[in-house]
Amino acid sequence: MTQDWIRIHPDDTVAVVTCETAAGQDLGGGLISRDDIPLAHKVALTDLAPGDAVIRYGARLGTARVPIPRGGHVHEQNILEARAPDLDRLEAEPFAAPFVSLPRPDAASFSGYRNPHGYAGTRNLLGIIPTVQCVAGVLNQAVDRIRADLLPRYPHVDGVVVLNHDYGCGVAIDAPEAVIPIRTLQSLLHHPNFAADPLVVGLGCEKLTPQRLMGPERASDVLMLQDCAGYDAMLAAILARAEQKLVRLEKRRRETLPLSQLIIGVQCGGSDAFSGMTANPAVGIASDLLVASGATVLFSEVSEVRDAVHLLASRAASPEVRARLIGEMRWYDRYLAAGGVDRSANPTPGNKQGGLSNIVEKAMGSVAKSGLAPIAEVLA
Repeated sequence: MTQDWIRIHPDDTVAVVTCETAAGQDLGGGLISRDDIPLAHKVALTDLAPGDAVIRYGARLGTARVPIPRGGHVHEQNILEARAPDLDRLEAEPFAAPFVSLPRPDAASFSGYRNPHGYAGTRNLLGIIPTVQCVAGVLNQAVDRIRADLLPRYPHVDGVVVLNHDYGCGVAIDAPEAVIPIRTLQSLLHHPNFAADPLVVGLGCEKLTPQRLMGPERASDVLMLQDCAGYDAMLAAILARAEQKLVRLEKRRRETLPLSQLIIGVQCGGSDAFSGMTANPAVGIASDLLVASGATVLFSEVSEVRDAVHLLASRAASPEVRARLIGEMRWYDRYLAAGGVDRSANPTPGNKQGGLSNIVEKAMGSVAKSGLAPIAEVLA
């Protein structure tokens, strides 16, 4: 008969069931379910006494709170979460340069859009970035008009993306942490898929001035809506400026470019117990193939893998990179402590419904999408 469970590592004491399971059901491989177990949840592969290790991915998720028989349902309520890796101990370990033999793909190029500076784009988009949230209403109306009336005339433009945000008005613009949202918006100005030339729309009274966002040399490129006489004039001005951008974007064509001009980011989307053995490892393999051919891959949500930091630290390309990685995890610990919570607050109801019992299990699945390549830098 078929086996209705998946074990990842030989040391695992639990497996994930691949179907809705009823008590008494034969799951194959000599395993009989002792409970009703939802799809993607864990089943015990051996009798677990209180304090016994609950292991998946070869990693200790925690220990059993209560006796769990072989075939029993293993879930959030009957696992005591494992402690996070000790950062002091990790920092004290001797540094060893990672050695990974990455596979070499046959192709070392891709079809993309060349940009005058920096990385190439994978799409040809009209990007629209507001300087302040106050313009979102008229901007959203304008984007609807752009999609309906303008885009059909420019078949080589893939679409329009507006990046609304909640920043810019009534904020402590000179506060030390203000550098984070400002730097994020400044980086988006150079997004490869926007041809590094998005349409920037402001109001005129915001604290995030065009000079602060764009620099004095490009401040005049920002469309300021307070210069327009009324709503209709604002809408018309946005459409006119958008069409100027579309005319330029329409001339762009895909070219065969080296993978060294490609940068991508990888991020989970609604993780469950299957993510760490299906999509995420596949993304990790793709990441390694790209890196081996010269591309750059950004692994996001790093704080989410606090419980897998030892796996990332062992891949740091230098002692300095490892120190920065550990430093960011220390920041995350302080951040949680300041909020009066711990890392167990991370998993969502959807994560838990999908079989993830705690943040350790979520972290072990999440880190799989980063592949095995050396970590060259930590950005924060």
